[in-house]
Amino acid sequence: MKIAVTGASGFVGRHVLQALARTDDVEVVAASRGPAGDWLPIGMRHVLLDIAAPATEAFSKLGRPDVVMHLAWDGLPNYQALHHFELQLGQQYRFLRGLVDAGLPSLLCTGTCFEYGMQSGELHESLATDPRNPYGFAKDALRRELEFLRDGSKLQLTWARLFYMHGEGQAPNSLYSQFMAAGLRGDDVFRMSGGEQLRDYLHVSAVASALVALACRTTGAGVVNVCAGRPISVRALVEGWLATHQWPMKLALGHFPYPTYEPMAFWGSNARLTQCLENR
Repeated sequence: MKIAVTGASGFVGRHVLQALARTDDVEVVAASRGPAGDWLPIGMRHVLLDIAAPATEAFSKLGRPDVVMHLAWDGLPNYQALHHFELQLGQQYRFLRGLVDAGLPSLLCTGTCFEYGMQSGELHESLATDPRNPYGFAKDALRRELEFLRDGSKLQLTWARLFYMHGEGQAPNSLYSQFMAAGLRGDDVFRMSGGEQLRDYLHVSAVASALVALACRTTGAGVVNVCAGRPISVRALVEGWLATHQWPMKLALGHFPYPTYEPMAFWGSNARLTQCLENR
């Protein structure tokens, strides 16, 4: 099986490449808009590809793969930036449409839990989407566009809706990266929100393994939540990190306000993910 990965040098992309490197019988092409670095596994082919200005023969440049794992998206984690729908949405669709028109048979594209908007509790794929920030809106619009494209072609589409992640290589302003930086500096306190919000967190390596399994073992799965399937408070999550590292750092709870663009308690149902991976 030939698999191409866009956004290969990003946070999720790097972990996906590591998971693919441990997978038998796959030939991988890693695509990024910058040169290859130490993030590229030995023996894996790399191509330069900017989806904002794709080559005319992008599908051929990627090796005419059986599956494209499309992870590329610019400007994260600023979820409120208007460029998500002013620039990214159009660029993303034109690029992916070009691949499909050239003969791409199967696409796995990553979405976001922000497509659900301000809905609380356990979130199932059957729920109507209602995004309330520009990033969630743009992702949801791209999904709808790709579903129209799928219905008029032979494309097999899997929309992997990601929830919260943590792990090595995450953006510097993410909770995990800020926590690690504070601990390594030897800070006395770590300033955070009250921490009572309930979220669905997976380590990025588990997310990558699930994405690779979906790409290799499932075609045309539709919308699939990629999540732990259970809620955890942000405070409990951070306390767990603190216990693991045994740093004498105190948590300054309530220093930051709770985000206004998401509800206090939501998590994903992973029943469909489990079913997809068990039935293949």
